[in-house]
Amino acid sequence: MKRRTFIQNATMASSLAFINPMELTASSSIEFPTVRTPEGERNFKSKAIENAIKTFSKNVEDPKLVWLFNNCFPNTLDTTVTYEETQGRPDTYVITGDIDAMWLRDSSAQVWPYMEFTDQDEDLRHLIAGVINRQTKYILKDPYANAFYDDPSKQGEWSSDLTKMLPGVHERKFEIDSLCYPIRLAYNYWKNTGDTSPFDHQWKKAIALILQTFKEQQQKNGPGPYSFMRQTPHATDTRALRGYGYPVKPVGLICSAFRPSDDATVFSFLIPSNFFAVVSLKQAAEMVGELHDDKALSKELLDLSNEVKKAIEKHAVVEHPTHGAIYAFEIDGYGNHLLMDDANVPSLLSLPYLGAISAEDPIYKNTRNFVWSLDNPFYFEGKAGKGIGGPHVGMDMIWPMSLSIKALSSTDSKEIKDCITSLKNTDGGTGFMHESFHKDDPTNFSRSWFAWANTLFGELLWKTYNQNPELL
Repeated sequence: MKRRTFIQNATMASSLAFINPMELTASSSIEFPTVRTPEGERNFKSKAIENAIKTFSKNVEDPKLVWLFNNCFPNTLDTTVTYEETQGRPDTYVITGDIDAMWLRDSSAQVWPYMEFTDQDEDLRHLIAGVINRQTKYILKDPYANAFYDDPSKQGEWSSDLTKMLPGVHERKFEIDSLCYPIRLAYNYWKNTGDTSPFDHQWKKAIALILQTFKEQQQKNGPGPYSFMRQTPHATDTRALRGYGYPVKPVGLICSAFRPSDDATVFSFLIPSNFFAVVSLKQAAEMVGELHDDKALSKELLDLSNEVKKAIEKHAVVEHPTHGAIYAFEIDGYGNHLLMDDANVPSLLSLPYLGAISAEDPIYKNTRNFVWSLDNPFYFEGKAGKGIGGPHVGMDMIWPMSLSIKALSSTDSKEIKDCITSLKNTDGGTGFMHESFHKDDPTNFSRSWFAWANTLFGELLWKTYNQNPELL
């Protein structure tokens, strides 16, 4: 399967053939541009995913939702994956879209919605196993790195960063979620398929290295071995105090130098990511115990999970004057805290989606009300829509990801429908989701080729079709 580099945007429509949505749904004669990658140029083909697209198209009456699903749901497979076998084992490289590098986080999230189809498509199962195998290699290469190149000898644009950069590493921003997402993918792959072949001694070694890294970043014995500085005019792209960030008081939480947005944390105890670590460490403990019968390592993983959970409960809850008890976004252990939320996952909003907390938890409900309000400095409302953004792109830019996550973590039918309608109306005429769009103008967007946002929206539409089809 070859790798392709191209840009998807609104200007493509004038030069592309048009399809009649009568081919997709019998309810409309409006025409939409053909923007999906032509069949002969797709990186990976899955019969199960094509069948899902046909099923959705046949039964959903809204022609634009049909068009968007047809474009967005398979976008990861169409454009970002390279699959092969290396020494007889599946091996999958996944780029984010317009950046030719593989993020541990993004690659996990991009293939996640296809997990439920693995029993229908053996090739798709091998593809996901290949992602797990590739991630294991990358974690063993450098557990502090967040993104890697396919070429192990490549030195890229960030090779001059002041940190221990290795060849083959695209970026070395330490983010807790970069080590949690591969566990989430591995655990659910195991549970869904029963296949244990990716979980050999190398995978176990990677899990042990994750544990070691998390313990180092509890910073009980000082700042640890990791530091990071970048020569940049953007403050969120580097770390203060000679690359170690502002000090923390060790309380059992894990430091994250950067957020899942790849922006530097202000206070290093990033609470959404610590919530994620609690879940991931439990999952890793179960797998190590059952698949490798390593009771000692399993206990260490579980002990750390419990320690982080207790620390969250003790230190991360803040009394807000309007919303009551809520979870802080970041804290430092000294009593300082940052109240906000970012669109990138893990976020405070996303905690039920990640299985980290019940959507009915009263503190989460208060937090949800806070982050989806003007009390959150990165919540924006405008003529085109409303939602959460973040410092990464700047003010007044709403991330479609925040709307997808709001709907995926909701049990309220009206809320889900409103999110889908907003997403439908803010594609900027391109047929795809984007990193962000301006609150007053959806044609003003960033990253025209961002596969995670596309596939996540497809996940939302497929889930809604199966559970609440009347909302489409």
